[in-house]
Amino acid sequence: MTSETPAPRTSSAAWLEGVLAMFEAEGLDVPTLLRDAGIDRAALQRQDARFPVDQITRLWQLAVARVGKPTLGLRRSLAATHSNTGTVGHAMACSRDLGSALRRLERYMAVISDATAFTLEPDARGVWLSTHHTGGTLPVPRQRVEYAMLATLVLCQWLTRREVLPEVVEFAHPSPVNDHPYREAFGCPIRFDAPTHRLLMSADDLRIPIPTHHQSLGAMHEKLLEEQLDQLGQTRIASLVRAEIARRLGRGEPRRQDVAAGLGLAERTLQRRLQEESVSYQALLDSTRFELARQYLSEERHSLAEVADLLGYVDSSNFFRACKRWFGLPPAQYRAQLSGAVEARPAAASAS
Repeated sequence: MTSETPAPRTSSAAWLEGVLAMFEAEGLDVPTLLRDAGIDRAALQRQDARFPVDQITRLWQLAVARVGKPTLGLRRSLAATHSNTGTVGHAMACSRDLGSALRRLERYMAVISDATAFTLEPDARGVWLSTHHTGGTLPVPRQRVEYAMLATLVLCQWLTRREVLPEVVEFAHPSPVNDHPYREAFGCPIRFDAPTHRLLMSADDLRIPIPTHHQSLGAMHEKLLEEQLDQLGQTRIASLVRAEIARRLGRGEPRRQDVAAGLGLAERTLQRRLQEESVSYQALLDSTRFELARQYLSEERHSLAEVADLLGYVDSSNFFRACKRWFGLPPAQYRAQLSGAVEARPAAASAS
């Protein structure tokens, strides 16, 4: 497959418990959902338990299919009551202002879920908070993305004790028949069919002070979070390089010197640290493309040409050859295989 295979992506038990509580509030039969998704409820009681990205996606797929409405979780009151960011949220609450709190979320998101990429992108009006799920082979239901973004907004309001609203929210999926629930939940204009999932926070809002600011307590939380990142392998230079490559791929194949600069390192220093971990830059580039290819090919909204572009391939033929090497199939056949597997799962679940 690849010479540097990424570790399986997972979400924390604390976050999953909050999602399950939200499902229950929406009237869903949680024990049956867990059983059909193959999740052991007893494992949720372990403080350090984590669950694979495809297992979580399967849980969401089942919930969406059974709830009988397309806006599962799309209410501020649900996100405010049930989302659980654990120690990451505690560290954010000790931050000086909302901007520094969000930078902590960007830094420590992997502790909540390393299957969710959360990035801050500067804009003349403030900062875009972008999110996407990665590392899985199943298409992520739009409701999972929408709930995660709404939970982020509600977290901002809880931290500041103010009604902080985005300037605009963008979703990559198509517009629903009725977008009123979205405008009501987020309190701002909503755009669909966007390049990515993101919301724009104003520069003024980023400067809002956090009333629970506590520098020394924040440092204690950060120490614990750094240890958790280390346990997850997120402090290895290979993980940092892979994340930087993923951030840049949509603009073309990133050069090693550009990735080094993005990490604040000299190219020679990056090369030395990669050698210390016995991995090459080219292997990390290939494994990152492999992981993202699985995700993009599971999403029908991307044409094969678009997937090649998102992976930084100038020549689509190189993308086709890479798919044959990764999956043993050309991209169209691999996508068809994924679609067949997804369609087969609900029948198997209902028969259990």
